[in-house]
Amino acid sequence: MQSTHFDIVIIGGGPGGYATALRAAQLGLSVALINREERLGGTCLNRGCIPSKALIIATRAMRTVGDAERMGVNASINGIDFPKLTAFKDHAVTSMTDGLASLLAMRKVTVIHGEASVTAKHHVSVKLSETDMKSAPADFQGRNQEQDDNANPNQGRVGGTQSSTIELNADNIVVATGSRPRPLPGHPFAGALIDSTQALALTRFPKSAIIIGAGAVAVEFASMWNAAGVDVTMLIRHERVLSHAHRRTSMALTRALAKDGVHIVAHSSVADIENGESGAASVSYRTDKDETIRNTKADVVLAAIGRDPNTDAGWFADAGIALDENGLVKTDAYGRTNQPAIWALGDITPGPALAYRAFEQGIVIAESIAGLDPKPVENNTVPEVVFSTPEFASVGLTVEQAKADPDIDEAKETAYPMMSNARVLMSGEAASMSVVTGAYADKPDTPVVLGVHMLAPDAGDLIAEAEELVGNRVPLADAARLIHPHPTFSEAFGEALLKADGRPLHTR
Repeated sequence: MQSTHFDIVIIGGGPGGYATALRAAQLGLSVALINREERLGGTCLNRGCIPSKALIIATRAMRTVGDAERMGVNASINGIDFPKLTAFKDHAVTSMTDGLASLLAMRKVTVIHGEASVTAKHHVSVKLSETDMKSAPADFQGRNQEQDDNANPNQGRVGGTQSSTIELNADNIVVATGSRPRPLPGHPFAGALIDSTQALALTRFPKSAIIIGAGAVAVEFASMWNAAGVDVTMLIRHERVLSHAHRRTSMALTRALAKDGVHIVAHSSVADIENGESGAASVSYRTDKDETIRNTKADVVLAAIGRDPNTDAGWFADAGIALDENGLVKTDAYGRTNQPAIWALGDITPGPALAYRAFEQGIVIAESIAGLDPKPVENNTVPEVVFSTPEFASVGLTVEQAKADPDIDEAKETAYPMMSNARVLMSGEAASMSVVTGAYADKPDTPVVLGVHMLAPDAGDLIAEAEELVGNRVPLADAARLIHPHPTFSEAFGEALLKADGRPLHTR
């Protein structure tokens, strides 16, 4: 069987994988991208970021109509056309995935649909999916269309023969196999107990839902379903949602969800789940208050307690790729694994499991392979955005983290009263803004912005400016002099910077 050689073979067509492919091709490297699914884009484009935001946009429209009366506008919702809503969501997905496929083709990236495994040093075996069995890339045909007008491009062939498996040779292998929803211990996904993928595939909104978890996925579904009129109960382990995040901001979000009608059961743990014959489910749980078992029922139960890395395939161990205790691939700052010429990125590596972090990791890996000298990804400068209503966004350090860092002096946190911002006041939404500042030991007289944590309409867009300040260690005095248009939500950030710099304008 003929082997086909590439400078880089990438296993996984999600954000990290395709970002690596696009940048590497841009740098003149030959690239093969192996995707086990029919559509490119991984979880983000197909079962996560894109379809969920399409539904969030739709339910925010419902929320806006519901809020119209407050502003003197008489409006009402007559119902939901679910086939049309589904078509809207699916169109967003197909537009992105088709656009990605076209972009990869334009960059001359060879895309192969199949199940890949590393079988030896510099070798990848791919069991072709039916998609590529029917339409294999020209690279794997014994001759191409220009050489033989009678060649059939719909025959999956290697070296001129049909085959269900192909062997690739690569100078470098990039592993980007992503992650999957984590089931509750002892309770596999079944019946009314669903994961986020199944939740996005529902053909109607449930009348009631129990959400187990308090992370980004749990919060986004709670906010979205609540806006659509679903009776939502959240069972969370701690006192607040996003318990890993900045305390003041996540507490503000917890209160906002509760005010909007989400029933939040804090300090709770699940004891049992029973799928009912009618399709609904019952959840038994207890709280820290006592050992009393309580029960609650709903049409669906969404388990959103995290994701597991897709590193349990046997070939990871066979290839000698080192994993940590959580099943994550150990890498250096540039994505190199313990095995020469094998790199890893995205959800299978330690750090924030976010698509845009994987984008940058892919760029760093591609440029490293091409012989450039890129800066590695700094996890402290990767923003977190939760598309709740209002949105949560955070980047950089909390004041506790800054104070614990021996290289940082005089860390402090400045809270800005968001209701002094006209747009926030008009929106009627809950809001919070905190800026963390301090000076690095090598420049003790120059305070910089170390972290920004906010809850506000459009916080996901506002955090980009904060990321620039944190990532580039912009002096606080310089950052505070940047002008923000009035009246905008972004103006609140400018005011918060002024206050942090000891020069408050519209607040004390």
